[in-house]
Amino acid sequence: MHEYSVAQALIDRAAHEARARGALRVLGLTVQVGQLSGVEPDLLLSAYEICRVGTVCQDAALAVGRVDAQWSCPRCAATIAPGDVLRCPRCAAPACLARGGELLLERIEIEVADG
Repeated sequence: MHEYSVAQALIDRAAHEARARGALRVLGLTVQVGQLSGVEPDLLLSAYEICRVGTVCQDAALAVGRVDAQWSCPRCAATIAPGDVLRCPRCAAPACLARGGELLLERIEIEVADG
């Protein structure tokens, strides 16, 4: 399962950002997972629960948002309706994935010392 490597990469990135900002700890992470990203959100959550033990993310919750796949025309920007043929209804160009392929670390919440 590659969700374990994704979870570890999220934790590593959060640790890097926390160190760079002198954070005391990481409070939470928010991730957006595209429908066609190849990452299963429930498996990512399970992997994160295992990987975060003993790390700077020990007490940090992981919030996972899901992004539906959306297709559009690269020529005329027409939107392709879900379930339609992946070809532009206006100009017949092949559709391109506009959203839904991403895996985005959107937010890292940290606690910093007063000072």
